[in-house]
Amino acid sequence: MFYYLLKYVLLGPLLRLTFRPRIEGLERVPSSGAAIVAGNHLSFSDHFLMPAVLKRRITFLAKAEYFTGPGLKGRLTAFFFRSAGQIPVDRSGKEAGQAAIREGLGVLSKGELLGIYPEGTRSHDGRLYKGKVGVAVMALRAGVPVVPCAMIGTFEAQPPGKVIPRIHPVVIRFGEPLDFSRYEGMENEKAVLRAVTDEIMYAILTLSGQEYVDQYAAAAKAGEADRRAEEKRRFPRLPRN
Repeated sequence: MFYYLLKYVLLGPLLRLTFRPRIEGLERVPSSGAAIVAGNHLSFSDHFLMPAVLKRRITFLAKAEYFTGPGLKGRLTAFFFRSAGQIPVDRSGKEAGQAAIREGLGVLSKGELLGIYPEGTRSHDGRLYKGKVGVAVMALRAGVPVVPCAMIGTFEAQPPGKVIPRIHPVVIRFGEPLDFSRYEGMENEKAVLRAVTDEIMYAILTLSGQEYVDQYAAAAKAGEADRRAEEKRRFPRLPRN
């Protein structure tokens, strides 16, 4: 109930009024039945803008950190995500991927929409990164279509680290559903999972027009952090007088 209260009364109208997002291809999202909506992930605001424009309810697999933050802000964030029906997923440890897949398949088994960001985390520089194969595993095991989605302009509106978004044109573009029934029964084949994932990412890339990086976003972020740390070590700032 809180999900629909947010969507139609509290948050949805405010988001549509503030960002005035242009929606393209909304009719491509199935009006009933299970399906996966796979999108790029540029901003924290993606979590709210896509559900605000969809006619159906969508459940996202959200990182567990959104539910365990400290202080008042952490409690409010956790309350929001839980009340909106979003599912926490622990992204650490060897079983993290399997846990996410189980949760996602549970949503799909109910005939619902599942939202997922194949990159696994937000892009730190606005580029599109290599997709993880979990989306392919769920699509093949559940036998459901995958609708590619491109969020355009949300990185400029609210890049990582920016708490309050600024007004910037936003486009939410949905592509034609991708059918992977030709791979039925092959969800344990690594080459098939990689091929399906790459096809999904290519569809997102075509919709978004982003620059593509054939590297996982988490690894790229870690490399960038190491580079900055090394620069700080080699070129420390001089103390001010």
